[in-house]
Amino acid sequence: MSQSSTTFSLLNPTKITPFKLLLRPTFSRYPSITAVRSEPKSTPHSNNLNLTVAESQLISPVIPESSYSSSSSILEVDRVSSSEIKENGFRSTRRTKLVCTIGPSSCDFETIEGLARGGMNVARLNMCHNTREWHKVVIEHVKKLNEEMGFAIAILMDTQGSEIHMGDLDGASSVKAEDGSIWTFSIRTFDASHPERTISVSYDGFAEDVKVGDELLVDGGMVRFEVVDKIGPDVKCLCTDPGLLLPRANLALWRKGRLVQQHNSMLPTITSQDWLDIDFAIAEGVDFIALSFVRSADTINHLRSYIAARSPNRDVAVIAKIESVDSLKNLEEIIQASDGAMVARGDMGSQIPLEQVPFAQQKIVQLCRQLNKPVIVASQLLESMIEYPIPTRAEVADVSEAVRQQADALMLSGESAMGLFPDKALAVLRSVSLRIEKRCREDNLNEELELTSISTSFPDVIKEEICSSAAKIASRLQVDALFVYTTDGQMASLLSRWRPDCPVFAFTPTASVRKQLNLLWGLIPFRLNFSEDMDSNLNRTFSLLKIKDMIKSGDRIVAVSDMLQSIQVRTVP
Repeated sequence: MSQSSTTFSLLNPTKITPFKLLLRPTFSRYPSITAVRSEPKSTPHSNNLNLTVAESQLISPVIPESSYSSSSSILEVDRVSSSEIKENGFRSTRRTKLVCTIGPSSCDFETIEGLARGGMNVARLNMCHNTREWHKVVIEHVKKLNEEMGFAIAILMDTQGSEIHMGDLDGASSVKAEDGSIWTFSIRTFDASHPERTISVSYDGFAEDVKVGDELLVDGGMVRFEVVDKIGPDVKCLCTDPGLLLPRANLALWRKGRLVQQHNSMLPTITSQDWLDIDFAIAEGVDFIALSFVRSADTINHLRSYIAARSPNRDVAVIAKIESVDSLKNLEEIIQASDGAMVARGDMGSQIPLEQVPFAQQKIVQLCRQLNKPVIVASQLLESMIEYPIPTRAEVADVSEAVRQQADALMLSGESAMGLFPDKALAVLRSVSLRIEKRCREDNLNEELELTSISTSFPDVIKEEICSSAAKIASRLQVDALFVYTTDGQMASLLSRWRPDCPVFAFTPTASVRKQLNLLWGLIPFRLNFSEDMDSNLNRTFSLLKIKDMIKSGDRIVAVSDMLQSIQVRTVP
């Protein structure tokens, strides 16, 4: 096949015909995005990154599936993503991922399947509620969906943590606290049912620590009480802000406008109960473990080393829940040590003034993107939909802001776990995400963030530069999709970090990597065995995707791989 060198500018894409880009070994920290004719000698300290373009005929004919072994010809893709692409095209696919907490309202197989078809990317298990046996059944349901119906739903287990919380409400899913009612918070252990309006507290020093006049916030301030009396192990409280009390809700104590933290410093971040839950999660093969009330990076590192020892052949990602004053103080070191973060706004709102929560959310989202860690915005996104079939306008505005900030994922908590309309709450998140993403792309409303290099080794720097250039090329040429062939998911995450205009098709041979990639913004993860021959991979991928009606002749893609230091631009034959 004859080739001729040519010079082109990415600012003038109308002159470009189908071509292949080869990223030469020369390297710079700040590559040019204009290709040049010159071909200098390759040196590791070159000051210019040259992209030489080989102008050629169209790629060789697509190799039929029958030319490959049956195992290598299998292409697994999430059916929801496949349907979105078929119906709406590449650029209308949803980029923001959706996490659903599974609870009493959503634990049966049919409801979980409905959530999966509705766009759920990650199923969350909250170990504050229900037994391990109950959670095991949910895990089996999710695995069945993945294995038999082609989904790639990841499983996230959320630890209970050591903060003060209420006990179970005698089996009730919720109890209404009325304005002006008197309630008793007690450290007693009750053999039978609790007396009326009596709630057990997990912290033995609770009655000693509180003072008359203190304010008690339940579940991040969803219900508020004032301490009016102390009688031995019992604390009498007046309900000042009525609301719904949920089992094992967190409690925060405020005194004279300040959070009382003395008891927090004496409690371990990971309790003995948490360690048992973590063992359970590792044994059941969950994909993420979310650690509650993280105070420092040391706890994250301790957990990661424990997971590595218990499960050396499988990576379980650790998500740091940012929900306390201590976690905000040590924010960067915690996120750096973790595999991702969750903005747990409910408990955070009980630890810092409410008006500071939006700024904290924005800071966490931006820092996670800068450090290339996925971030989940959680808590009270559509709280009213626990009881009502439509959200408030303020809730929609809140969700829209998180989408505009380009957080990787949004999470439903009580809305899907115990709400009356879990499917409708998910549908609202999905529709708002799609609408706001489209508007932000069309009107350039997304938050601009200047990303700096995060790599510490030369090979990682090369990968980072390749992904940066590929994302810029894809946006300038307005290609239909980015393809990345990755064994460990690193280059896929780097592409996601740049938030390209088009979706990223991430091909990986490993099921666990595919599920973890399902949490990252803009990625559509596929399971596919591939070789080191990039032409062969692309030809076979085109063939398989065309069979599924996910691409068509004339579509243009940019492709990268963690096996080869190259960027290729192809037109589907």
